Amino acid sequence: MQPMLASLLQQVPYFTPDDIAAFVPLWHKKVTVSRGDFLVREGQVEQHLYFVLSGAFWLYYPTPAENICVGFAYPNTLVTAFPSLVTQQPSTYCIQALRKAELLAITKSDFDTIQEKRPVFGKFWRLELEKALMGKMEREIDLQLLTPEQRLQRLLARSPHIFQLVPRKYIASYLRMTPETLSRIL
Repeated sequence: MQPMLASLLQQVPYFTPDDIAAFVPLWHKKVTVSRGDFLVREGQVEQHLYFVLSGAFWLYYPTPAENICVGFAYPNTLVTAFPSLVTQQPSTYCIQALRKAELLAITKSDFDTIQEKRPVFGKFWRLELEKALMGKMEREIDLQLLTPEQRLQRLLARSPHIFQLVPRKYIASYLRMTPETLSRIL
């Protein structure tokens, strides 16, 4: 399981073999989540950053009327209830498995410590956060300015593999349309 993470980290040009050797063992917690089970529930304080080895998740904001999908996680991605991880306040989001999943986890304290000891990991985290912020800004523009058809086309251009991993009803929620509208457009 850890070799998969190490292999991906070897593709980061500024990580030395020594950096990777120091980082990978910190991801020592192995987590298995069955389909339908929660990785994070609303009200839980997030203590981990996860690396998805297999499976798929949807991240959603629960409301009385509906659960609003805000993102997905799938193999070779990082996932966490980010606002809760940063603030150490109870999560307002849920992360639920769409299929059986295996993950590796690093504690917040171990991740914070390695960033302090090895600034290259602070750089790595900053770049990951920048990519995530850019993606969230693009999504905000999509939701505010584009038609449902355009939103779907942009998702297909950015993440065509998502249709292989995630049931359409969750994709429809993510695109802020009904499943029927998504089916009609497709």
